[in-house]
Amino acid sequence: MYEMKEEYKIGVDIIDEQHKRLFELADKAYMLLKNEFTSDKYDKIIRILEELKEYTATHFDSEEEYMESIKYKRLFTQKIQHKKFIDSLNKIDLRSIDENQDESLVEILTFLNEWLIEHILKTDILIGK
Repeated sequence: MYEMKEEYKIGVDIIDEQHKRLFELADKAYMLLKNEFTSDKYDKIIRILEELKEYTATHFDSEEEYMESIKYKRLFTQKIQHKKFIDSLNKIDLRSIDENQDESLVEILTFLNEWLIEHILKTDILIGK
């Protein structure tokens, strides 16, 4: 379901590869949602969230470092958006995930979908231009 498509590439190989990993994490969450054979998904959801937090921090640092190297004019705006993303991940209520696992996965996927598509196509795409 979630995959890095050609239209999401911004033309900077290192960033495109990192975006691909973010799509893989979103797909991991999607596959967990669709898995009817796992009744208790809490631990797996938590692992996905932790992996997402760790990887986005690494990705954002790398992306911001690249933007600094090319003296990107919208770097400050990007940093603000990156911080909002991380803050949103940190605000996820882990107790509510345990009570509503599939619903929580849908919310996480909606958040990731909006971020990945909107941020890459409207904001990150400008880095490569």
